[in-house]
Amino acid sequence: MSFDACIYHFQLPQVASLARAFPDTLIILDHIGSPLGIGPYQGRRDEALAEWRGLIGEAAASPNVVVKLGGQGMWLAGVDWPRPPDSEAMAATFGDLFHRTIEAFGPERCMFESNFPVDRHTSSYATLWNMLKRIGAAYSEAERTAMFYGVADRVYRLGLP
Repeated sequence: MSFDACIYHFQLPQVASLARAFPDTLIILDHIGSPLGIGPYQGRRDEALAEWRGLIGEAAASPNVVVKLGGQGMWLAGVDWPRPPDSEAMAATFGDLFHRTIEAFGPERCMFESNFPVDRHTSSYATLWNMLKRIGAAYSEAERTAMFYGVADRVYRLGLP
């Protein structure tokens, strides 16, 4: 069995605690731990990202936690574009977040995700996947294979060829 943790960034310590308490349970951290950009973080995205950077390593320290790389197009992230961005602009905006997550977890515990239809708030499906390909270009073929489908295949026991 596994547990998908759909949380906000300030709840990352609870995920880490849960992972330590149940080391034989696979925990899937959704949406990079969702750095929040609304409510008390409205207009304070830099502060939320700084908090997230200070907390993500604690969740990554447990080998039974894997992470989904995506979900940043949700309105919860507090990113507002004057017009729909292209994949290059999205990669520039979210790239550091993704790269820091991959660095913390390693590609073998990361899987790219779409969060459609919710991510439609930011972009089209094709634009989102083109952004993920741009971000993935910084990694080896084996690492990209892991992040684009290998980790999901293993975690969700899909049996892909």
